[in-house]
Amino acid sequence: MSDTNSEYKTGAEDLKALVLKLQDLLKIKTLPIGMKQFESREEMEAVKGVRWPKEGRRHTTCQLVTQSRMAGFTMGITADHVRPDGNCGGVMGLNVPSEETLSGEHMDGVWFENREAARLHQAGMCRQEQGKYVGTIVSPLRSGRLDTPDIVLFYGTPGQIILFVNGLQWKRYKRYDMTITGESACSDSWGRALRTRETSISIPCYAERRYGGVADEELLIAMPPEEFARGVEGLEGIGKVGLRYPIPPYGAHADPAEGMGASYG
Repeated sequence: MSDTNSEYKTGAEDLKALVLKLQDLLKIKTLPIGMKQFESREEMEAVKGVRWPKEGRRHTTCQLVTQSRMAGFTMGITADHVRPDGNCGGVMGLNVPSEETLSGEHMDGVWFENREAARLHQAGMCRQEQGKYVGTIVSPLRSGRLDTPDIVLFYGTPGQIILFVNGLQWKRYKRYDMTITGESACSDSWGRALRTRETSISIPCYAERRYGGVADEELLIAMPPEEFARGVEGLEGIGKVGLRYPIPPYGAHADPAEGMGASYG
């Protein structure tokens, strides 16, 4: 059902229509997806077409996100499907990270030269509330299987992401800030968006690129559905004055006044 408390309609059919507009306006390469958390396995099983990792196999959450955005799968995940007591489930609130993880021992000597730096990294991560949810489902918005997702996310180039942020600011200006956890950057994207319900932009980390197949040029933006609708509306707005993707380069040796004159008069 649509969110009646928002000026934007964000039901499954509304989001499907918005996806078509986004793909036309930004020409992103992979599917925008929804992410929704559940308090029971039974609720998850009721979602049409939900798939689960094969029994006995574990995945990183970025692998499941990529299966959804690239292959179009509707994927379900519980604490049983990720490394026990690790950050993947911890960011989504599906399990409590182990003392080995939280103390920094796990990353000491790998991502950090000393234990204190590794510990502070863990302390600085944004994690969903622990103990409330048993699982999460990710699904392409075009499938209409999540009504309504908790958050929407998509990957794009820096040029695509900044134009989407410009769209978010078109009707209602707000400053948008990125956070950079470093490794475990899912904390900056879906972790932060799930916990705070704020639009969250991240630079995908080494693990997302190694295991999730994220391309070198990709950034990630995650947001509540109403922000997704706001951004698409704004893209249409700025597009009417010629601010569109792809952005045509004017040239480093041209007089910028000639180009700016087309927009500013």
